[in-house]
Amino acid sequence: MRLENVAFRYRRKDPWVFRDVSLSLAAGTVTEVTGHNGAGKSTLLRVIAGLRRPRVGAVHGRPSRVGYAPERFPVDQPFSVRTYLGHMAAIRQVPGDPVATWAERLRFDHLLDVRLSELSKGSAQKVGLAQALMADPELLILDEPFAGLDAATRDALPELISQLAAAGTTVVVSDHQRCIEALPGVDRLRVADASVTRLTSDTPTTEERVTLEVEVSGDEAESLESKLRADGYRVRRRER
Repeated sequence: MRLENVAFRYRRKDPWVFRDVSLSLAAGTVTEVTGHNGAGKSTLLRVIAGLRRPRVGAVHGRPSRVGYAPERFPVDQPFSVRTYLGHMAAIRQVPGDPVATWAERLRFDHLLDVRLSELSKGSAQKVGLAQALMADPELLILDEPFAGLDAATRDALPELISQLAAAGTTVVVSDHQRCIEALPGVDRLRVADASVTRLTSDTPTTEERVTLEVEVSGDEAESLESKLRADGYRVRRRER
């Protein structure tokens, strides 16, 4: 698929989120979208997925089967996990039992009868991944898919992405936790200053790292440390 002279802004007088974007996304490739928070990464992913129409330009050759996992899965829905995924499978006419298959593969089969509103962030993330993956997408868009996942699922997801790409799926990922940077042959796009740039192998990709020092009570330390590690942050505890 190809983006030709694509530009996007939310309203007519708003500043452009990005302009003059022309690029190709080949079948069987993995592309990582980088950039600081608020640069427009999620907006670009939605335009690629077809969830937002560009204000200028056009997207050509988008595959018919598109899977999209948002950064935050919308849990404010009156369904159990099983009912929601079953409904999505029926809409997409997915054969077999994809709910059980992906629940087992992503390790949330014990949550199938839990209401969406009662899920933790990591569990909701798994449901979002399952609905994106179940229809064998030709184009897969993942917006910060590793945030909140347990260590086992977070470690297994890059290999799954590689397998999908090897089978011909075009995969586009926003990943500030750098879980896919070790995958071979990953293309990279940087969103900054209302532009989208394809990075070459010799382009520096290291973003500024900031160390924050936070004081919490002793009984909160374990849970906060676990949550930060699950979200992909490096945590150093300084004992007093």
